[in-house]
Amino acid sequence: MPKQIIGGAQAAYHGSPVSPAAKAGGFIFLSGQIGPLDDSGKPLEGIEAQTRQALEKMKRVLNEAGATFNDVVKVTIFLTHSRNFEKMNEVYKKYFTQDYPPRSTLIASLTHPEMLVEIEAIAYKP
Repeated sequence: MPKQIIGGAQAAYHGSPVSPAAKAGGFIFLSGQIGPLDDSGKPLEGIEAQTRQALEKMKRVLNEAGATFNDVVKVTIFLTHSRNFEKMNEVYKKYFTQDYPPRSTLIASLTHPEMLVEIEAIAYKP
């Protein structure tokens, strides 16, 4: 089963050597999506704005792979502060609206201080 890189034309944040996603068989493995900058490169403040941006980027990668949020089978979220959990969830529920996928949420230090959230996922679309 050969792998296919998805979203290779998207620029990685701070030049990180990652692909947005890879498809192998029916599985789509999405790299962690972040949202400290809007689409024009301006900083986004607050957990709601960064969560929304990360999920919008995830939506674009899923679409490029021929999938949607309904095809996601596992999500992992990294937050820099537990106090952001509820506000992140409010945004998250606008994107994952039915049959919520299994999810883990971790409190972690992210690679750049302006990052408040990182969201990775695995989707299945045979």
